[in-house]
Amino acid sequence: MLQIRCKNNNVTKSFPEGTSLLDVYHEFAKEIALPYPVVSAKVNNVSQGLKFRLYQNRDVEFLDAREGSGHRVYVRSLSFVLYKATQDVLPGSKLFIEHSLCRGFYCNLKKKNGTTINDEEFRQIKQRMQEIIDLDMPFRRTEATNEEAIRVFQECGFTDKVKLLETCGQIYSDYYTLGNTVDHYYGPLVPSAGYLKVWGLDRYEEGLLLRVPDWNKPSQLAEYVDQPKTFEMFAEKTRWDIIMRLSNAGDVNRAIQRGYASELIQVSEALQEKKIVQIAEEIERRFHREQNPTRIVLITGPSSSGKTTFCKRLSVQLLACGLRPVSFSTDDYFVNRVDTPKLPNGDYDFDNIETVEYRLLQEHLKRLMQGERVEIPEYNFVTGQREWNGKKLKLGNDTVLIIEGIHALNPLLTKDIDDLLKYKIYISALTSISLDDHNWIPTRDNRLLRRIIRDYNKGAYKAEESIAQWRNVCEAEEKWILPFQETADVLFNSALNIEFAVLRIHAELILAQVPRNCPEYAEAHRLMKFIHCFLPVSDKEIPPTSIMREFVGGSSFKY
Repeated sequence: MLQIRCKNNNVTKSFPEGTSLLDVYHEFAKEIALPYPVVSAKVNNVSQGLKFRLYQNRDVEFLDAREGSGHRVYVRSLSFVLYKATQDVLPGSKLFIEHSLCRGFYCNLKKKNGTTINDEEFRQIKQRMQEIIDLDMPFRRTEATNEEAIRVFQECGFTDKVKLLETCGQIYSDYYTLGNTVDHYYGPLVPSAGYLKVWGLDRYEEGLLLRVPDWNKPSQLAEYVDQPKTFEMFAEKTRWDIIMRLSNAGDVNRAIQRGYASELIQVSEALQEKKIVQIAEEIERRFHREQNPTRIVLITGPSSSGKTTFCKRLSVQLLACGLRPVSFSTDDYFVNRVDTPKLPNGDYDFDNIETVEYRLLQEHLKRLMQGERVEIPEYNFVTGQREWNGKKLKLGNDTVLIIEGIHALNPLLTKDIDDLLKYKIYISALTSISLDDHNWIPTRDNRLLRRIIRDYNKGAYKAEESIAQWRNVCEAEEKWILPFQETADVLFNSALNIEFAVLRIHAELILAQVPRNCPEYAEAHRLMKFIHCFLPVSDKEIPPTSIMREFVGGSSFKY
């Protein structure tokens, strides 16, 4: 008999060898009583599907769709239902699940003749998804040698999956079937389609929007938030990916194998520099207009987007345009630490807009716009006090103020300044490269890997500490940063096509140090598995001015 400890209630019970997690859950269900349906579990801090069978003593934690890995299991499974429905209604069609959008996932669906679907076909796909769920069709997993999996995928026409398996060096792989439909996912699924009670499917632009449960309340759909500017930025990046013939990890790996890594780095950097030049030239144009010239540039973005390096590079281009950029830090307007708002658990809420004395900041900005000389405070992070040390600022005829911070686009920060005087920039790492056509890479994974590497290199945090903080970081972004994304004049994508290949060398050494017995090991294990889908590339050819240098080190900018 096995001894299985349920971490949800810290109770140990005996089970026969080969017992499934689903059977274990049924034994514990009444005692742990999670508020939402269980969709997966962690076994010794590794995510597993509920059909996983136990043959040794294990710690088990059951998860609903509020937890990160549980939510991913749910969304993966729903994606397979969508794919099967498209094949049942439109045999031979191609589905591309491209990226997150509007708190759902944007999908591009092309019929066999290359055209988009009509309204009746959309209705049939949606109806077929509901039929699959009502029938409670089981997801069946098959483990096979890499050669066998490649053969199966070749028969299905999955050239994207074949390229990845041929280049990533795995020995064994697996695939799933739903009815007579085959697919592959880089993580477990729910046992059957009947688990997927909460979902939606909408038309969006020329594609589909797959709606998924809310992270905090998985019994309801995530609230729809239209993101036309974000969609266009993704579309622009996808168009360049197609031109460069880099749509997925297999494409990147083959390019690396053929010796094109250096060229990919150069082209990716050139595209980013071209965009920064365009932004600088637009600011210059607005600066020189006769009425309401732009004098303030506001820059924000979520954690690890590369805001600091972007500001440095933009400043260089503004200088090249004949303007004089001056950095204006919102950090100096922090309230005294004792006056900082607190979270429900008593910790300081440093992400709250009330941590900034924005009324004073606005008053200073207005006076600067009127040509006055203003004394600017300096925040002492050691004492937690705002100090007045005689630092003064006056705008010259060629000066542009650059304000970078998490609240830069929050209207409260500059609400008394005419919008025509402001140019607003939102920066994020919006990953467009996917693992394959049905397995996208969350943009948050890109930023989390960057953050883990940077925190470790600076000696600030170990990987498990960065991972432990990440959910709070994301929740703060949802509240204080993301709502203002679509108000920006321009969105800048800091992701690079070859980025994961470069991050792999740094990340795998750091992630390998996460202890198996800590809760954060589950996320470290997932990230390690994901990053190994890419062949490694040295960072030696990454330029010293690259945004990547902010995270892997070696930047020529002083921070």
